[in-house]
Amino acid sequence: MMTRVSILCENSVAEPYGIIGEHGFSAFVETADLNFLFDTGQGKVLMNNCFIMDKNLSSIKFLVLSHGHYDHTLGLPDVLLKKNPLDVYCHPDVFAKRYWAYDDSKSKFVGIPFRREYLESLGANFKFVREFMELGKGIYLSGEVPRNIPPEFDDHMEIFDKNGQRIKDPLWDDFTIAIDTKKGLVILLGCAHAGLINILQHIIEKTGKDRIFAVIGGTHLGFSTKAQIEEAVEILEQYQIQKIGVSHCTGLQVSGFLSNHFADRFFYASAGAVFEI
Repeated sequence: MMTRVSILCENSVAEPYGIIGEHGFSAFVETADLNFLFDTGQGKVLMNNCFIMDKNLSSIKFLVLSHGHYDHTLGLPDVLLKKNPLDVYCHPDVFAKRYWAYDDSKSKFVGIPFRREYLESLGANFKFVREFMELGKGIYLSGEVPRNIPPEFDDHMEIFDKNGQRIKDPLWDDFTIAIDTKKGLVILLGCAHAGLINILQHIIEKTGKDRIFAVIGGTHLGFSTKAQIEEAVEILEQYQIQKIGVSHCTGLQVSGFLSNHFADRFFYASAGAVFEI
């Protein structure tokens, strides 16, 4: 069986026939050995799009949370009602109290609003990890990604430290999935808060593989400078990546730039899109 990645949740819609879009990300992954879910979006479109795309959540073996933001995790209760108990792989910081700061006096909570105990009562079996690991045959979880190159941080994202002071959120819980296929690695990004270049270099180092066939998901390049975008494109070319499917936090302007640059190697990983290899 081929590896298939079906986008269940994304800001835009690829197929108009019943698929709904929302700000967020979720992907249903099918391999020869198992199915799993990567993120859950905001929870408003997940069940509808699973039905339209004929994806059975009860068939998944585990769920991976790329990080603890609401637009990747609010669908958790709906998933757990369909599949429980369920192993949920994530970083220990996933339940951190996170905020989007408009200014010094106004902010909005953007973390996971559900208590861990509530999700566990629905059947979540949280597997908190920090290190790179193999989740299944040829399926790898990045673990914490070293920040060798300063990532494309969003200055609005803040967290409270142990002393109750607001600081810039380092988002150490930013996780990425890598799937080994006959054509090379398929990289699944949540938001790439660790920095796209850092992530790709980390995955190559940890897997010992130097062939990346596809990169799919949120690149966070929408918050980057022109120099950072050009450097990311240079790295993507250096690795001779054949398919680049961006979504979510990449932003429309950067997505358009990447589409023009990579031409037929580019696709929009919108809700309803399916990638097969």
